[in-house]
Amino acid sequence: MALTPRLDLRQQQSLVMTPQLQQAIKLLQMSNLELTEYIDTELEQNPLLEREDAEAPEGPAAEMEAAANGAEPPAATETRDTTFDDTPEPDAIELADTREMPGGDDAGLDADYENVWDREGPADGAANSLSSQWNGSGSGEEGGEPDPERTVADSISLREHLLGQINVDLDDPADRLIALHLLDMLDDAGYVTSDLSSIAELLNCKVERVEATLARLQHCDPPGIFARGLAECLSLQLRDRNRLDPAMKTLLANLDLLAKREFGQLRKLCGVESEDLAQMIAEIKALNPKPATAFDTTTAQPVTPDVLMRVRPGGGGWIIELNSDTMPRVLVNHRYYSVITRQARTASEKEYIIERFNSASWLVKSLHQRAQTILKVATEIVEQQDLFFTHGVEYLKPLTLRDVAGVVSVHESTVSRVTNNKFIATPRGVYELKYFFNAGVSRSEQGNLHSAEAIRFRIRGLIDAESVENVLSDDQIVDILRGGGVDIARRTVAKYREAMRIPSSVQRRREKALHL
Repeated sequence: MALTPRLDLRQQQSLVMTPQLQQAIKLLQMSNLELTEYIDTELEQNPLLEREDAEAPEGPAAEMEAAANGAEPPAATETRDTTFDDTPEPDAIELADTREMPGGDDAGLDADYENVWDREGPADGAANSLSSQWNGSGSGEEGGEPDPERTVADSISLREHLLGQINVDLDDPADRLIALHLLDMLDDAGYVTSDLSSIAELLNCKVERVEATLARLQHCDPPGIFARGLAECLSLQLRDRNRLDPAMKTLLANLDLLAKREFGQLRKLCGVESEDLAQMIAEIKALNPKPATAFDTTTAQPVTPDVLMRVRPGGGGWIIELNSDTMPRVLVNHRYYSVITRQARTASEKEYIIERFNSASWLVKSLHQRAQTILKVATEIVEQQDLFFTHGVEYLKPLTLRDVAGVVSVHESTVSRVTNNKFIATPRGVYELKYFFNAGVSRSEQGNLHSAEAIRFRIRGLIDAESVENVLSDDQIVDILRGGGVDIARRTVAKYREAMRIPSSVQRRREKALHL
C-alpha cells in the first residue's frame, strides 16, 4: 500500500438535519406552554412576525411604513397581508359511524418529517380546524365563581399564622429568637428535621432551652406542627384530642408493625381486643401526617387540553377539533417586509431582511403543520379507542405507536412527539394522548388482545367486590380472568396489584377482619 497522498471520489447518502427540520421537530414535541414561550421569544427577535389577533402594527413597523407612504401611522382597523390569506380554514374532523376518514395525500409526511410543505405554503383542503368552539363545561368566567388567584392572595400563610401565635405565647425575647429559628427549620410537611444542637450552638444557649421552646411551640395550631417525626406528629394531634392513652402510645411506638399489618402482634403489645385496635387505627387514619399542608396556598393549575372532543350532534360519532386557545397564530407582515426591503442599502442589511423573512415564513408553516399532525394523530386515536369512549376503561384496546403511524403515514417517532405532553378533553375526562397506548399483554382463546389498563381495571373491580369470607388470592384472580377470556400469569396479577398499591390477600383478610 502506497503511502502517498491522492484524491478519491466517493458517493454516499446521509440524513442531514437542517435548521428548519430541527425547528419543526422541536415545535412538534413542545407542550402548549412551551410553545407559547417559544413564540413570545420569536416575536421579540423577529420584526416581521406578529400575532394574528394584533389590531394594528406598532413600533418600528408602523413608523417606517407611515414614513415611506408619507402618511400618519395606520389606524387600528387596517388589514394586513398574511401568509394564510390563500389558505381556507377547513372544518373540524367528524368521525361518523361509517368511520370514513377525511381524504388527503399524506405522502409528504415521511419518516424524517421533511418536505411536508411546498414553497407556496400549506396544502389546501387539509382536514383540520385551527379555531373551534368547545361546548363542554363552562370556564366560570361569567358564572360568578371566585377567582383562585384572589383567594390565594387573601389567604394567610403558615408562617404568618405561626408568627402571630409566637408573639402571643412567648414573652421572653430570647425564646422568641429561638422560635424564629425553629420556624425557619420547618419543612414542607411542618416537621423540624434539623438537629436542635445546631441552633443551640448558633445562639450560644443550652440545648435544653431550645427543647423547652420547641415543646411550647408544639402546642401551636395546627396540631402536630413542629414535630420531629411522624410518630410525634400523630401523638401531638391525639394529645390535642385527649386521646393519647398508654395503648395509643404503644401503637404509635410500633408504626412499623402497623405498616406491615401485623395486627396480632399489635393486639398483644397494646393489650386490647380486635375491635379496640380497629378503632385506634381508624383514629390514626383520620389524622393529618402533614399538618403544614393545611396552609398550602399553591394553586393547582388545570390542564389545558390541546384537542377537544365532543359527541356529534344527533349521535353516531365524534367531532374532534383543536383548541384554539392553545394554538398560537402568528403571521408574516408582508407590507412591512416590502417597506424595509426598499430602504435597505447595504448587502448585510438585505441579507438580514431575507433571513428574517425566511425564518418567519418557516415558523408559520411549521405551526400549521404541527396543528395538522396533532389533529390527525388525535383523530386516529379516537377512532381506534371508540369502545373506550362509548363503554368505559374496560374496553380500552391495545394500541401501539406503529398502529397510528401506519394510518396517519408518519414515522413512529413523530407520533411519539405528538402525544408527548398533549392532552385531549373527552366526555370521560381529560387524558394525555399517551394514555391510550397500551401493549397487548395476553390473548384469549378467541384471539383478542387485552390492554394492560383494562386488565388492571378488572383486577381492582374483583378486589373491591370481596367480602370478609371470600378474599381472593392471586391464583383465584387468575382463574376468574381466564374464565373471562384473559390468559394471564399469576406473577403478572401480583405485579399489577402491587403497582396499584393493593395489599396481598393475607393482609386484606386481616383488614377486613378488623372492619377497616
